[in-house]
Amino acid sequence: MVKLLNRENTALLIVDVQEKLMPVIRCNQRVTDNIIKLLYLSKLFNLPVILTEHYVKWLGPTISEIIERIPDYEPVYKMHFNCCEVDEFNKRLNTENLTDIIITGVESHICIFQTCVSILEKGYRVQVPQDAVDSRTEENWRVGIELMQKAGALITSTETIIYQILKKAGTQEFKKMLKLMR
Repeated sequence: MVKLLNRENTALLIVDVQEKLMPVIRCNQRVTDNIIKLLYLSKLFNLPVILTEHYVKWLGPTISEIIERIPDYEPVYKMHFNCCEVDEFNKRLNTENLTDIIITGVESHICIFQTCVSILEKGYRVQVPQDAVDSRTEENWRVGIELMQKAGALITSTETIIYQILKKAGTQEFKKMLKLMR
């Protein structure tokens, strides 16, 4: 059953948007732009943000466009593809009163997929904005999206997520987000 996001119990997860990986991602600018919109939304509504970095020695840190927009840059460092295999990640996931996780980042068919399945197994609801995740190839992006949907994630879009959290027009938050949406 599909349920709308509740801003009081939703977190944003940004997976492995790193300097040496993003240049080989097929739609890297679209993914970056949409993550920035979701970070702005997170700031407006105080949604928790969890950021991961995979094998930093090889892939470098998170791209500067994202780091600039995260007030407390404290990534979860990982070597596992599945974020849920990392104790620090699980600790952060469990510290909030969360029911819903928005998963963004790369790569759809590897880290995003494995993490999505494990988060679903933990009992969370997951929404994956298909325009804020990607892979090096369209085929692998599509495989990741299809597998996550079969696992029980709601495949959606950045804009759909934003308007779920906003809930109504005319508010200060709506006016601020609207400037970014144009």
